[in-house]
Amino acid sequence: MKALASSLYALAARARLAIRANATARVAVAIPVGALAGACVVAMTEVAEIAHVAIYGIPFDERLSAQARISFFAALAALCAGGLVLGLVDAWRRRRRAEPSVDPVEANALHGGRLSLRDSLLVVFQTVLSNGVGASVGLEAGYAQIGSALASRVGLALRLRREDLRTLVGCGAAGAMAAAFGAPLTGAFYAFELVIGAYSLGNAAPVLSAAVAGRLMVHVLGGAPYSIEAPPVAPLGVAQHVALIVLGLASALLGVAAMRSAAVLERLVRASPLPVWGRPVVGGVLLAALATLTPQVLGAGHGALSLDIPRSMPATVLIGLIGLKLTSSLASLAFGFRGGLFFASLFVGGLLGKLYAIAVAYAAPGLALDSTACLFAGMATLGTTIVGGPLTMAFLVLESSSDMRVAGPVLAACIASQLTVRAIFGYSFSTWRLHLRGEDISGAQDVGWLRTLIVARLMDAKPRTMPADATLAAFRLAHPLGSAHFVALVDPQGRYSGLVSTPEAHASGEETDPASALARLADAALRPEQNIRDAMDAFQTNESEVLAVADGKGLLVGTLSEAYAARRYAAAVDRAVRGVLGGA
Repeated sequence: MKALASSLYALAARARLAIRANATARVAVAIPVGALAGACVVAMTEVAEIAHVAIYGIPFDERLSAQARISFFAALAALCAGGLVLGLVDAWRRRRRAEPSVDPVEANALHGGRLSLRDSLLVVFQTVLSNGVGASVGLEAGYAQIGSALASRVGLALRLRREDLRTLVGCGAAGAMAAAFGAPLTGAFYAFELVIGAYSLGNAAPVLSAAVAGRLMVHVLGGAPYSIEAPPVAPLGVAQHVALIVLGLASALLGVAAMRSAAVLERLVRASPLPVWGRPVVGGVLLAALATLTPQVLGAGHGALSLDIPRSMPATVLIGLIGLKLTSSLASLAFGFRGGLFFASLFVGGLLGKLYAIAVAYAAPGLALDSTACLFAGMATLGTTIVGGPLTMAFLVLESSSDMRVAGPVLAACIASQLTVRAIFGYSFSTWRLHLRGEDISGAQDVGWLRTLIVARLMDAKPRTMPADATLAAFRLAHPLGSAHFVALVDPQGRYSGLVSTPEAHASGEETDPASALARLADAALRPEQNIRDAMDAFQTNESEVLAVADGKGLLVGTLSEAYAARRYAAAVDRAVRGVLGGA
């Protein structure tokens, strides 16, 4: 047994070294990760669709949201029962004081790619249950979660370094999203833009390979779960490009309003007297009531989008569907159902595009704006606003339409949408929800190292000290020139009272003068928990090359020099940059 363990350990060590040094080895690991993620996508989709068939009695080859009508009692019973299960799980986790589950974006931004497989399986269960009973959420968040979590587990088993682990997590997400839409480029750029936070030659090969592997796996198992089909797009000129950019601005405003509304609605639900376990049940009642108006509010909306694309619909109907779908999706999340808004944003964006085409045809009939182009642009721009990732959405449109003529104007509209969101809001839906939890990140770029590089780990824990009531004579005797550049003064209880420059103490003042007369920066101590960026800002603000470190009670615990902090900061930034660029 010991020999087997030693052999496995040696094999893992060799694999780890090969992955670090060889791009081919990274691809060799990424391919099975992407394929496994694709298999998980198929399994999750099948479970949710079987639930729809069993609960609502729909044909197996039809989508829930594409039904003309559904049984109110079936919807009420399913949504309330599923909501009760989700509420009890949430109440149980609160009693255990469990931390919120980490998603792939947070994992790569703050935790170096570390994801809990157990927590991720719970997220998958909650997501499949929510979608399976008909809540207005998609499975895409669960797809990315399980693909990334499996990749993280593989990377941790191989003991990969931080940069390689983050890339492998992106490979898992890429394989999952490529499998979901049958779109490898969409999956790859989902990973680049949303999970890894950067594109480089170093991470391109493994991520693209994982995306292709995920797409091939789902093809072998029965085809992509979701596909978007629409008529071909007519040629677009400069005026049509400008019109689609204006649509991007409208999508940005609608998306920001939706995200802000989600936060307000969640606060209202949390402030209500409803018990934690009962909130999803009340949400289920609301969703069942909305479903009596139209079943298109149920599920993510794949069937509804396919149903609505070829139909000619009046503006009033489109406005009603947009309002109902946004209300049902935001209410689902606020009341405790679990899932994502990826496809819901595509569905609502498509409806917005059709509405925009009607408005332009009425206001400027000579523009001859193609309605299919508006449909694709609406999907992509609202997806960019809520999910993030303009290239991801542009490639989704390109791979769905197989029409290069639409890619350029849609990408321009996506960029306009993203710039508008950054100017007036600054977050996508995933990062906005993290912001509401107190996490100040704007994407998956690796900033977790800042949280580990804190003052407590950098400071000199045994600083030169002197009693605050000591005379200059005593100070000069205890600290001759050349012994220390700065000395910290402390009171009898050990509280910090300021810094004294040793050369200054030897150059000025009478021997009977108190050393405290030369003390400065008594109110500028660092705290042990501050990160290195805060420390560098403090050095610049106080114009000092050394600062004391004091705890919450004011007790001196160390000192930190600007030169040492700057060296450590520069080294950490260099490692982060080399990780982004794919360096060793």
